[in-house]
Amino acid sequence: MKKNLDNKIVSPCISICRTDPRTGYCYGCARTEKEKIIWKEIKTSIQWKKENIVEITKRMSGWQLETFKESYSNKVETGFSIFKKNLIKNNTEK
Repeated sequence: MKKNLDNKIVSPCISICRTDPRTGYCYGCARTEKEKIIWKEIKTSIQWKKENIVEITKRMSGWQLETFKESYSNKVETGFSIFKKNLIKNNTEK
């Protein structure tokens, strides 16, 4: 598990923020609304965040898992998910 420079775990949000009404999981990161709230709490431990990333990746499969891994890796490395990077690029080209 990679960490950012502030010694914090990078949020798994990859900027695809839509919830599947059947499962209650986000299409982008597979978190529940409750998990998203817990991530933002200051008291949430790094250990919980590491375990949550393992849990959410177990909820994914196929293209969703591949897309998440690629975009999350890019976010850890650059600070931006691939989706957000493309939004920025498209807005600066206009």
